[in-house]
Amino acid sequence: MLPTRFPPPEVATKIGVSLGIGLLVGIEREWSNKDLGARTFALTALLGAVAALFGPGLAVAAFIGVFLIVIFANLRSLLVDRSLETTTSAALLVVFVLGVLAGQGHIFTPVAAAILMMLLLAWKKELHHFAGGLQPTEIRSAVLLGLLALVVYPILPDRFIDPWSLINLRQDWILVIAIAGIGFLNYVLLKVYGAKGLSLSGFLAGFVNSSAAAVELSKPLSADGATSDIALSALLLAIVAMFTRNLIILAIFAPSAVPAALGPLLIMAAVTLFFVWRVNSRNHEAIQEIHLESPVSLKRVLSFAVLFLIIQVIANLGARYLGRPGFFGVSFLGGLASSASTSAAAANMVAHRQLQARIAGEGVVLASIASALVNLPIVYRAGKNAPLTRKLAAFTFVLLAIGVAVLFLQDFYRVL
Repeated sequence: MLPTRFPPPEVATKIGVSLGIGLLVGIEREWSNKDLGARTFALTALLGAVAALFGPGLAVAAFIGVFLIVIFANLRSLLVDRSLETTTSAALLVVFVLGVLAGQGHIFTPVAAAILMMLLLAWKKELHHFAGGLQPTEIRSAVLLGLLALVVYPILPDRFIDPWSLINLRQDWILVIAIAGIGFLNYVLLKVYGAKGLSLSGFLAGFVNSSAAAVELSKPLSADGATSDIALSALLLAIVAMFTRNLIILAIFAPSAVPAALGPLLIMAAVTLFFVWRVNSRNHEAIQEIHLESPVSLKRVLSFAVLFLIIQVIANLGARYLGRPGFFGVSFLGGLASSASTSAAAANMVAHRQLQARIAGEGVVLASIASALVNLPIVYRAGKNAPLTRKLAAFTFVLLAIGVAVLFLQDFYRVL
């Protein structure tokens, strides 16, 4: 049997990926009532894949053909509507390139790029709204985040700078950048979707800063029962977001610690979401925007970095000299100040093999519980709403009991 240049299973995969990419983007353009729709985009992606199979010469010729299609489409648009289809044209060219990548055997890159491109196309209104409402401080925050990641990080020493092997500036800075990036991403989402309802705003704000979200959610509240219930559900969603953020930090930097934290945090989140569903099913959603400051500023990043280093050093020393109880005590106290810093410190200690993954995961659960408790005095002082505070306190202590009980059961069954 003669060897074939195009083995059927491999070619079928390449054709399938390219068609999927073209249809994904093309359907979105079809929904937007553009002249170039699903069939044009699918055929363009397929052309790129087939051209790549035959070699770079045909790929270049095919690209010229696609470029001519773009020119003719824009000429028609100018004659009919007196406008240019710049976004659709750019999307068509990108889809062709992604088809070429699929034809060369790449899977992740073209698929991920196609999904991101479709999101950018679908979020037209939200992006226009966000860009129109940008403040100079927010632009400076984005620039600062890039500076911290691309300029400061490379010049930091990649070694422990102390004789006790407690602080590695480059490795520690990675966590500072990552957590600042997570906070800024959710700050952007809050700006885009903050007017969709109080519950969504509370959840997104909880990712940025759960304590600041509690302050903002409590300020405008009255003693009205329905208003208090909706506010309570938003506050609880902010807590769920905080649980999720801390789990994400562990998953990124210490995946081996996730199993120990997943059970308690997941059960507490599920109970909270069930309660929120019951509350929101009885009351109408409130429309209220939450205004938070950007989490990325020189003062905030440096404050977080210092707090993170302090918690990491104390937690490390506590684990070394006081064992598991010492680390748990530091984790709970650290959670009162910043559960994100405490979670990052625990993850970093696991990454440097200074702490067992199971103990780190349990410490993150305790830090998350402590962070939820901090909301009680915040809500009481900011909202001056005794019924809301009592309801939040009762539910928070129930969550605390659930989290501690699940931790205890995990340890009990592990010993057995």
